[in-house]
Amino acid sequence: MKTLAEKILAAHCVAGELKAGMPIEIKIDQTLTQDATGTMAYLQFEAMGCERVKTECSVSYVDHNTLQNGFENADDHQYLRTVADRYGILFSRPGNGICHQVQLERFDKPGKTLLGSDSHTPTAGAMGMIAIGAGGLDVACAMAGMPFSLTMPKIVNVRLIHRLPHGVGAKDIILKVLSLMSVKGGVGKILEYTGEGLLDLSVPERSTICNMGAELGATTSLFPSDENTREFLTKQGRAADFLELKPDADAVYDEVIEIDCAALKPLVACPHSPDLVKPVEELAGLKVDQVAIGSCTNSSFTDLLEVARILKGKTVHPEVSLVISFGSKQVLRMLSRCGALDDLIAAGARVLEATCGPCIGMGQSPQSNGVSLRTFNRNFYGRSGTMSAGIYLVSPATAAASAIAGVLCSAETIDYAKPEMPDAYLIDDTMLIQPSCDPAVEIKRGPNIKPYPAKAPLAETIEAQVMIKVGDNITTDHIMPAGAKILPYRSNIEKISEFCYSQIDPQFHDRCLQYGGGWIIAGENYGQGSSREHAALAPMYLKIQAVIAKSYARIHRQNLINAGIVPLVFEQPDDYERIAMLDTLALDCGKLAEGQPLTITDAKGFSFTVQHHCTARELEILRAGGLLNLIKSKNQKTEA
Repeated sequence: MKTLAEKILAAHCVAGELKAGMPIEIKIDQTLTQDATGTMAYLQFEAMGCERVKTECSVSYVDHNTLQNGFENADDHQYLRTVADRYGILFSRPGNGICHQVQLERFDKPGKTLLGSDSHTPTAGAMGMIAIGAGGLDVACAMAGMPFSLTMPKIVNVRLIHRLPHGVGAKDIILKVLSLMSVKGGVGKILEYTGEGLLDLSVPERSTICNMGAELGATTSLFPSDENTREFLTKQGRAADFLELKPDADAVYDEVIEIDCAALKPLVACPHSPDLVKPVEELAGLKVDQVAIGSCTNSSFTDLLEVARILKGKTVHPEVSLVISFGSKQVLRMLSRCGALDDLIAAGARVLEATCGPCIGMGQSPQSNGVSLRTFNRNFYGRSGTMSAGIYLVSPATAAASAIAGVLCSAETIDYAKPEMPDAYLIDDTMLIQPSCDPAVEIKRGPNIKPYPAKAPLAETIEAQVMIKVGDNITTDHIMPAGAKILPYRSNIEKISEFCYSQIDPQFHDRCLQYGGGWIIAGENYGQGSSREHAALAPMYLKIQAVIAKSYARIHRQNLINAGIVPLVFEQPDDYERIAMLDTLALDCGKLAEGQPLTITDAKGFSFTVQHHCTARELEILRAGGLLNLIKSKNQKTEA
């Protein structure tokens, strides 16, 4: 009576009990990194002293930070290439494509586990994998052969029934799930999709759904490995990688959600959250200034072929800028060969690289107060680079139809054929560099690449002031913004810390320097969004010692622990209201014990209770001042 998730986890579990809420450790088969998080991950891996990676397959992608308007990005790419060559990591060159799309095409395998330093790593769940996003240090540990620790999630069954109607796509399914569950509804859960409705969903369509499961806060999302999986792998020249996997017929789930695909209408996520979902028809006629199609969510060959078919013979509205970024070199070449690329260009589309591009804030910021429709996964405030813009998330079909009309509208009334899977995919792995694993390889470090910042062990007491107080659903983009101005400093924590919280409190950095760091106070779902550990490392560098929040997003909570920052939870949410900026709070860290509440005293004369929910292992990490400190300490004892 096992779910598919339980079957894969059981095959990889090396410690713990597969019971919801219990700590477990699992073996990791594959890892991936991307350049916005990978540089720091490999610096951490180097610090562990390993001779080479110990996974079945590890891939380093350059797909986020490809704008080279200074030496920093090019230097980081050089570092990533040489460190991959030295330690046995495949290197995907700039232009080869977005990590999740290329991983799906060339490396994902049913029944395997994947850990990636990108929150959208669960995209691989479309292949019947347990694929989890994590901070770079956790990925470095996996490359070193260490198991990944997590709390056993609850398993939610999302049953899909009936077929999608014309003009409605996989993006609309996941937007419907977001409307039902919210951006924090998936925390501590795995979403497992079943039902006859999934039989009509190809692997690329399933990947769209798994990709945006990250916006629910879910640990991962998962589809069975079935005949659709076999078809995709066969057409990618990887038939030998197929393995049939499905849940038992009588599998028991913690929760069941049923979605009638036939009843779905085109949906749109409104600013500034992926769960603010409305039917397109409710907002029909909204003037559109920009349409951006692509990202790891919707940039597959069939996604963009659908867009080309809608645009064929038409012209983009004169007041709309349409930009398209491709998921991979494979996708771009196949569109070129079949003539669809010409249809896109003829319609007036502006063609971008096969990279993340505008999704991570790398160019194509919309105009002031502009409306931008995007097929991306996130529409967080400021992420586009234009603070006053309204960013709406839609399917490729809705995006294409709206680009022609100049206003938000659906593709339901447009006569076009939904693309089928191609007879075969074009296989070209020339942009994947095989490593030499030669210890003599010179690892090249540019002047912007700085060592991982040092952190002292946890003090006996924390007595410091509140540096910032924020509300609910603070994202990692709020904490550590991305974009072309900031991301080049991702390998330089001292420099990037200058931008910490800059979009909502420009004085945060200077305040931390003035007062010597202290506390962060936050509301619900603190740290949602990206896996970027810089959102923990920059506060650590600024001497933030602890956070008290009403609740946390999974990855950010773990990144805080890995950085040696204590994540605490209000026992009574109303206590949040009693704390003000620059209040002095005190905590006796000597009383940190598994399962035991703690008392915080405020210098204004009151005290309140908090929980930490830390496992014994997490407390060990915190006491050491972070995970890397703990690993180094254990290595030194072993060598002695």
